[in-house]
Amino acid sequence: MSAELRSTRPQGHESTLVLTLSNPGARNALHPDMYAAAIEAFDSAERDNSLRAIVLTGADNFFCAGGNLNRLLENRARDPSVQAASIDMLAGWVTAMRQCSKPVIAAVEGAAAGAGFSLALAADLLVAAEDAKFVMSYARVGLTPDGGGSWFLARALPRQLATEVMLEGKPIGAARLAELGVVNRLAKPHTALDAALAWADDLAKISPNSMTRIKGLVNVADAQPLAEHLVAERESFVASLHHRDGLEGMTAFLEKRAPVYK
Repeated sequence: MSAELRSTRPQGHESTLVLTLSNPGARNALHPDMYAAAIEAFDSAERDNSLRAIVLTGADNFFCAGGNLNRLLENRARDPSVQAASIDMLAGWVTAMRQCSKPVIAAVEGAAAGAGFSLALAADLLVAAEDAKFVMSYARVGLTPDGGGSWFLARALPRQLATEVMLEGKPIGAARLAELGVVNRLAKPHTALDAALAWADDLAKISPNSMTRIKGLVNVADAQPLAEHLVAERESFVASLHHRDGLEGMTAFLEKRAPVYK
């Protein structure tokens, strides 16, 4: 069976789209076909108002081994533009995740290596099994990060630690990343997807408008001066106040009932 990105809406969790990395026998190594499928999946999800969250996970209790080295070696015999185009497609996937108006939760079992680690970092929220490992192994095979790995790590960790993780290419455990604030929640082995789905169900009860706007504010916060960001917060607050979700949320709070967002 070839590499693919499976798309499902689990029974009992219909408001959540689950995207599953699947590449049997290769620890879910990435392939350009996955990139194209992911970009299409996020584009479709953006237009589907019944979806409230997206979960990215891997098949067979393993998240993703990153790039397929055999395919990369084959690309050495081709024009460099071939590999550049492939990386651009991966970048398109990462961009789609970051620009998606709905929260994206990565559910990691086994290990997330190389670009698999990059994809986990690109998610808004990260759930990992207690025994999961994360590794930026590029330097150990003479390569450098892609998929935004160096960008995300440099912002998530102190510079010295981010440099160590990428230069040494040694695995770092989920518990350690949780201590550092990179992993949001730890789960028992083989339950990361269940934990992510339960979290997605909780998020489905929150105002979609608020989630979209908060995600947008977080995404631009480190690129804006405070004065500019305060303006963005003002505009977002005023728009939210006059949005139907704002009316429902405040009314429900005052009436001491659970809000119902449409």
